[in-house]
Amino acid sequence: MNQGKYIFAQLTDFLPRRIFDRIVDKYEGNKRVRSFTCWNQMLCMVFGQLTARDSMRDLMLSLEAHQSKYYHLGFGSTVSRRNLGTANERRTCKIFEEFAYVLIEEARRSCYRDDFEIKVDGNVYALDSTTIDLCLSIFWWAEFRKHKGGIKLHTLFDIKTSIPSFLHITTAKVHDVNIMDLIPYEKGSFYVADKGYTDFLRLYRIHANGSFFVISAKDNLQFRRMYSKRVDKSTGVLNDHIGKLVVYKSRTEYPEKLRRIKYYDSEHDLKLVFLTNNMELSASDIALLYKKRWAVELFFKWMKQHLKIKSFWGTTLNAVKVQMYCAVIAYCLVALVGNKLKVNRTIYEILQILSISLLDKAPIKEILTRCDYNNVKELKNNQLIISGF
Repeated sequence: MNQGKYIFAQLTDFLPRRIFDRIVDKYEGNKRVRSFTCWNQMLCMVFGQLTARDSMRDLMLSLEAHQSKYYHLGFGSTVSRRNLGTANERRTCKIFEEFAYVLIEEARRSCYRDDFEIKVDGNVYALDSTTIDLCLSIFWWAEFRKHKGGIKLHTLFDIKTSIPSFLHITTAKVHDVNIMDLIPYEKGSFYVADKGYTDFLRLYRIHANGSFFVISAKDNLQFRRMYSKRVDKSTGVLNDHIGKLVVYKSRTEYPEKLRRIKYYDSEHDLKLVFLTNNMELSASDIALLYKKRWAVELFFKWMKQHLKIKSFWGTTLNAVKVQMYCAVIAYCLVALVGNKLKVNRTIYEILQILSISLLDKAPIKEILTRCDYNNVKELKNNQLIISGF
């Protein structure tokens, strides 16, 4: 019998506890708290994410069945539905937001790839948002339409590492382009977005910062061609033009030259038009960069399917944000563990294994290591035949 730590305790050993404690002290998260600390709260929330609990009641039922293990799992001795619900409602979500960013940076360093298909010096980011519908009668603060509520998760997704580098949660009323004012742009990096982020004043700020953007052009774009680049139509590139905007307001907001690329996607039988301020990369590479934007869509789909960000365990905005940031902490933790232990599995596979193994006592690497099923000796068929029949 293995006398070591539980899998969940081994997993949480990868979390930087001292940094978390400093963040808690900064916001006085444990002020007047006797037993159920912010650390206990976060571990309960992460446990709920990794085991895919559907509700607060579901989470507490699963925890109460293992009360004798609370100390060893790091939950503290006073876990209750009331304590966890009150903590999620009253303790500022800034604690978990800042800690999520700490893990994001660590996961990005750990998961960085230098074999990216396109040779660019900076990072490549995909900017997008996803809307999560809420019941307006319960989440009264999330007014979206007359009879509908919702929140938006705005994400800047690092394509090279498959880790979100920037997250911002707002009500669904907030337009996507407003988030462009909050993003800390990196010089030399690429920012890829769909046509919903077309705002030439904000795009010019990216250009002035020394960064590059690739964006899908709107159908009503008025563009005056100045000269053309030679293209290879066998790559799907139809034309590659350098020019300026025509409409006075757009030309005033973005006075510099722009590059417009028309591309035919034979796989989906679509004609696409891209705008970019990068004049050096080939047109086919620009089209490939935009294709890489699909990674953020897959990230949203994965989060909604495998982490609990569609059904919430609290009704206030603070409780919703706490749950969302704990979901990101769980995602980064799984990515970090898989990379540090050199586990040759996807994040989804690791999460599926952990979801049924958190209360086992076995080395975590042993649980996550891929088995060689080819070496398993099967029983011979004649051994299964009962004589006399």
